[in-house]
Amino acid sequence: MNLAGVPILSLVTFLPLVGVLLILFAWRLPPFEATIEQTDNAYVRGNVTVLSPQVAGYVAEVLVTDYANVRKGDLIMRIDDRIYAQKRDQAKATLASKRAALTASTQQEASARANIRLSEAGGASAKAAANLARANMERSEALMAKGFSTQRDLDVARSSAGQADAAVQEAEAKLEVSKQALDQVLVGRQALQADVDQAAAAVELAEIDLANTRIVAPEEGSLGIVGTSVGSYVVAGSQLTSLVPDRKWVMANFKETQVANLKTGQKATFDVDALGHVTLTGRITRFSPAAGSEFAVIKADNTTGNFTKVAQRIPVRIEIDPGQQLAERLTPGMSVIV
Repeated sequence: MNLAGVPILSLVTFLPLVGVLLILFAWRLPPFEATIEQTDNAYVRGNVTVLSPQVAGYVAEVLVTDYANVRKGDLIMRIDDRIYAQKRDQAKATLASKRAALTASTQQEASARANIRLSEAGGASAKAAANLARANMERSEALMAKGFSTQRDLDVARSSAGQADAAVQEAEAKLEVSKQALDQVLVGRQALQADVDQAAAAVELAEIDLANTRIVAPEEGSLGIVGTSVGSYVVAGSQLTSLVPDRKWVMANFKETQVANLKTGQKATFDVDALGHVTLTGRITRFSPAAGSEFAVIKADNTTGNFTKVAQRIPVRIEIDPGQQLAERLTPGMSVIV
């Protein structure tokens, strides 16, 4: 009996064969091995920067809205800066006081050096007077020995010589005191210079805190949800909003059995679910140094219990080719098929 000209026996034999071929094709098994590797475990990626303040205070001004486009340096919001401005002014006043003390120390050094010169001159005068008194005493002793002088004259000469020697010792002591005073000024100046440096650092820190009351965009991109408003009190580390730069790429997580023939520089195409499965192009730039499971917080321990082999995923970074108009509409987190 024939059915549409085909023997029933032949049809029964043909249908199972077609089913087997369809299964082999669906699973890309021989003889239908695919030369193109594909994965739907792939997503658009980008650097999402969380913007947070470094100082605490009340929000005085918010100049952006959700999802706004910003350029590098644009002011996003401002924290009330009155307290930080006063701290800056106070630090500047302290610095001025420390610098004045350092300037006074310079004047003290000049005075101490002048005192040293005065003491040296006094010492020279005292030594000259001592030499004269000693010479007079020696002449009086010689005259006394010859009977041409009285004992009283000799006593006066000896007294004068003794006073002159004492004056020399006093002048030497004054000179030493003057030198010690200079050393004290120089040592004290080191402390004053340290005070000036510390005060200058305090001014710089105050300037930094004052500048940090202005939250600006670190680079060009688009903002996320602005999570604060005027009058809100924020502390250092509070999440104000997020910034997504314009540069994006695709991260495709291929199975380890798929990466044998993948190489850096190879062309890649990817379909974007959110854009009606439009096809864009890119190129492989990097391979992950380890399987994704190695970066997991809690790693599987395969040394205990029963074991089932699971193909690991190797993240592959794909840079998006420039000049594609629809690529501007890509946002981090979108699903793609690579």
